[in-house]
Amino acid sequence: MMKTNNDIVLVVDDSADALSLINDTLEAANMDVLVALEGKQALTIAKRIRPDIILLDAIMPTMDGFETCRALKADASLASIPVIFMTGLSDTDDIVRGLEVGGVDYLTKPIKPSELLARMKVHLNNARLTSSAQLALDSTGQHLMTVSDDGNIMWATPQTYALLAKARASTQWQHKVLTQQLKQWLDHQPEIDSRLPLSGLDYPLSVKIVSAEQGQERLLKLEDGRRPTGPHLLRQELGLTERESEVLHWLANGKTNREIAQILDMSPRTVNKHLEQIFPKLSVENRTAAAGIALKILANA
Repeated sequence: MMKTNNDIVLVVDDSADALSLINDTLEAANMDVLVALEGKQALTIAKRIRPDIILLDAIMPTMDGFETCRALKADASLASIPVIFMTGLSDTDDIVRGLEVGGVDYLTKPIKPSELLARMKVHLNNARLTSSAQLALDSTGQHLMTVSDDGNIMWATPQTYALLAKARASTQWQHKVLTQQLKQWLDHQPEIDSRLPLSGLDYPLSVKIVSAEQGQERLLKLEDGRRPTGPHLLRQELGLTERESEVLHWLANGKTNREIAQILDMSPRTVNKHLEQIFPKLSVENRTAAAGIALKILANA
């Protein structure tokens, strides 16, 4: 079963053998793998579910890796994703070209699994360290805010203030009631992903802890109690049928075709037919990629 806290890796390569080796290596390292066979497909997937890092083959038909990387870096919402180039070419000019279009590293095929994982670890850590809170919050478009230990909002996305306005949470309520509720909750050192339903409003709101590093402001997510969740949300966001959204929901929860069939009272063959319809709608090739898209949407709900 995929976990939402795993690193999400988009692997772009037109070689089935290379994809198989890299996929096995990354899954063994508890990473969630998305696969694309060419550049345009990679861009579509990256826009649907933002990966944490991209492994990109330099030489591909139609749209090569250099052009793909250039397009990724031109998109403000994707530009900060680290891109590692992979190619059989070892010429210095190609290495320079890869770095000039925005790549952070370059691996020569055949890929060595241990070297790949070591390089990825470095660049994933660097991406986390260099991505400022302002950039992370602005680019996600989520209802996020940073809060001090005494419950005061230090910074928030425009989406957060819009949701507070939707709930008719006045500035006075935010300064007095919300601050007090958050302070009392934070005093008990709640764990990551813990939720607090907010009281004193006619509209249902809650907050969830996203990160809480010691000695730093807490990063919280404001949640809309009236926003659809589960299969209904997947149907709304992805344009699926009711049955397809149910199948995808249980797939994202780690269920096998047989288990999904039992839950939804259908045959495993019917489940597989639904998946055959779901994959092209999401522009993905496999269960892992489809589940990744669903998990991203459900995690942001």
